[in-house]
Amino acid sequence: MHHSALLNVMIAAARKAARSLKRDFGEVENLQVSLKGPANFVTAADRRAEETLYAELSKARPGYGFLGEEGGVREGDDKTHRWIVDPLDGTTNFLHGIPQFAISIALEREGAIVAGLVYNPATEELFIAEKGKGAFLNDRRIRVGGRKQLREAVLACGLAHIGHGDHAVVKRETGAMLGEVAGLRRLGAAALDLAWVAAGRFDGYWERSLSPWDVAAGIILVREAGGYVSDCEGADEMLAKGSVAAGNETIRKEIIRVIKSA
Repeated sequence: MHHSALLNVMIAAARKAARSLKRDFGEVENLQVSLKGPANFVTAADRRAEETLYAELSKARPGYGFLGEEGGVREGDDKTHRWIVDPLDGTTNFLHGIPQFAISIALEREGAIVAGLVYNPATEELFIAEKGKGAFLNDRRIRVGGRKQLREAVLACGLAHIGHGDHAVVKRETGAMLGEVAGLRRLGAAALDLAWVAAGRFDGYWERSLSPWDVAAGIILVREAGGYVSDCEGADEMLAKGSVAAGNETIRKEIIRVIKSA
């Protein structure tokens, strides 16, 4: 498949960063039995991957701004373009040797996401999308699921944990949703949850307490796969509010209806 120059830049950067992540992931299992555990090792892997992404993307597109999970904001001379990057989404999964993690890269142009990539090095699944050009998984066109009723739908969600998220809100929302759906899943990587919605594996997804790098790439994947994405109040402020609801048009509306009622 022929990719645009922009996507080629993003794919090359992701694959280069993935090489070190694959090596590091292979070492994690060996560290599980140590008293200190692999936490420090994983933090170093995360930072190393981000520096690789920053170096590769900056070399290809000098002057673009950069927002990363580890390094924060790095201003560029070009104020109209910004990379939004998570070098390792699903850190806890990675830490425990669970192969559900991803590199996420999005390009923001004048405030709008115009391209996105989500790549799981453990499974070699590469999700890409560019505005107006569709969404793809390993060069195969993908579309959101067609189910219209929650009782037939399997949804992904987020769960709060120690020191993160509003536990009371999560309990209310998931409790309300349990009686409405065929199944709820918590896989622990927001970028992949959105990519799986785009691929029709999940019928929908919602989560709160997210950062821009968790969702930026996934937003355009879902939209280019024919889906709809908003924040949990139904507005277009996912990056600002840190919440997301996604699915086909009907399922997204139904998700918002249920969580508002909770």
